[in-house]
Amino acid sequence: MNGEDPQERPREIFAIINGLERYNPEAAGVLEEYLAQQCQKKFCDCNANRALLKLYQLNPNKIKDEVITNILVKAMTQFPSPQFDLAIHLLLPSLSSPSASSSSELAEAVSKLRALNALLEGAQYGRFWATLDNDTDDIYADLTTDIAGFEDIIRVRIAQLISEAFREVHVSVLEAWLGLDDEEEVKKFVGEFGWKVADAGLVQIPKNAENEAKKSEVREDVNVDMFSRVIKRSWEEAA
Repeated sequence: MNGEDPQERPREIFAIINGLERYNPEAAGVLEEYLAQQCQKKFCDCNANRALLKLYQLNPNKIKDEVITNILVKAMTQFPSPQFDLAIHLLLPSLSSPSASSSSELAEAVSKLRALNALLEGAQYGRFWATLDNDTDDIYADLTTDIAGFEDIIRVRIAQLISEAFREVHVSVLEAWLGLDDEEEVKKFVGEFGWKVADAGLVQIPKNAENEAKKSEVREDVNVDMFSRVIKRSWEEAA
C-alpha cells in the first residue's frame, strides 16, 4: 500500500501539492473532486488529502463536513501507518480534541472515527467489527458509505498483517478478526491469498520474509587482555 504518493495521482494534483497552488483557496475544489475519485476507485492519496485539510485550516469558510470525514476514513484504511493521526492534527482544535460541551455533528463523527481507528491500530479486530455491527444509530454506515469497498479494504489489510505475524491461525479466530459470518466465508476469503485450511480447523499461511523464523547469531568480541584487566581489578578491590 502506498497512500503517500500513489501512482494514480494525476499531474494536475502533483502540481498543486508541490507548488504555490497548494495555498490557493480555489484549489480546494480540485482536491475535493480528486478525493471523490479516490473514494470511488479504491486508492488513497494522503499527501493530497492533507493539502486539502491545510487549505481548510487557512479558509474555514470552505470546510465541508463530509469531505473531512471521507479523508479520515480513507486515512484509516492505511493502518497501521500514522496517516490517520497526521490528518487529525490538521483539523481545527475543536474537532481534533472535542470537549464535552462540543455537540456538533462533525465533532461527534471525528470522535467516533478516532475510536474506530484506535481499535485497528491496537489490533483489536474483533472489537472493530463488533463496533461496526452494533452501530445502532447508523452513524458508521453514514460515515463510510462514500468509500467504495471499505470493509473489503480493511479485511485485506488485516489479512496482510496476519500473514506477517503468523504461520497458523484457527478458523474461528480469523472469522472474528475478518468480520466474516461463518467458516465457509473464511475459507473462501483466505483461499484468495493461497492460504489453506488444514485439519482441526487450522489455517496455514505460506512462509514469507516476515513470518519465517530466523536464526539470530550474537557475537561478542572478548579478548584475553580484557579478562586480565577484570581479574586485576577484582584483586585490587579485595586488597
